[in-house]
Amino acid sequence: MDGVPPTPLRCFNEFHSAEMFVDDGVETVTSVEQKKVEQSIEEVVSVYKQIHSLPQVCQFLARCQSPTGGFAGGPGQHAHLAPTYAAVNALCIIGTEEAYNVIDREKLLDFLWSVKQPDGSFVMHVGGEVDVSCQNWEGGLSGVPGLEAHGGYTFCGTAALVILGKEHMLDLKALLRWVISRQMRFEGGFQGRCNKLVDGCYSFWQAGLLPLLHRALFKEGTVPLVRAKPARSRDFYHTCYCLSGLSIAQHFGNTDLHHEIILGSEENRLAPTHPVYNICPEKVARALQFFLRLPVPGGNKQPEAEDRQSDPAADNDDASAAGSADQS
Repeated sequence: MDGVPPTPLRCFNEFHSAEMFVDDGVETVTSVEQKKVEQSIEEVVSVYKQIHSLPQVCQFLARCQSPTGGFAGGPGQHAHLAPTYAAVNALCIIGTEEAYNVIDREKLLDFLWSVKQPDGSFVMHVGGEVDVSCQNWEGGLSGVPGLEAHGGYTFCGTAALVILGKEHMLDLKALLRWVISRQMRFEGGFQGRCNKLVDGCYSFWQAGLLPLLHRALFKEGTVPLVRAKPARSRDFYHTCYCLSGLSIAQHFGNTDLHHEIILGSEENRLAPTHPVYNICPEKVARALQFFLRLPVPGGNKQPEAEDRQSDPAADNDDASAAGSADQS
């Protein structure tokens, strides 16, 4: 009824834990299975409580933000690109001004410049390993020149170029040939590299490349024809990317060329996910509307300084110009 607060779930009752099964010290096959079920329920309830307490999530992520910019895996740890990506996406999924304002954009830009290398690649953290560098002879992208192409590197590198509007710098047909070759004929799933087993997370890292390539090739006047590990323990990472890959497969294309395929009943339909950012498109639009109202952080000062360091001729030109100005 209107005006009547909903009855709280039993799992939120402070005495709920007292209702867990007690075997009185006599363990049986049934009692062991019952405890497994209750442990599983506890895990689900814990996650439910976390995602339905959004202010607490924002506060926790704020504590994970490094004083020098970027986000760490936990409070007090060093900033790292992977949790930075996850934290920014999580805050955009929450989609409130409180969440957006957690992100210190000025310091985040400082952190990104601190991990950028002279050759254009990025290390995952200060002093860490290089992540994503080049397209190799296979057609995919590798971490550093000379290594084999990898699905995770390929998606991140391609998506970054899409964001920058520079995807034409890739050999798109070679990339398309490489990614469709990663779909295994028998299982139907994707492998991350040549001669590797299938892995559910690559249903996004690899299949997520297909709409990006479809869009890029369509802009060039080419419309490609594309084909739309079991027995492992479940985890949140693979749950996320398996569902993301399924969403990409269900909602393939764009507003001009959209093909929607839902296998089975309507209950199988997933919400669309953005093929670049991997959050719901409306969340991307809302975040863009918010951040586009704000000034660009940094004022492009650091890129200019970096260009000077990498181009000694520019310094000579400036010196010559200054000398000419003095003479005049």
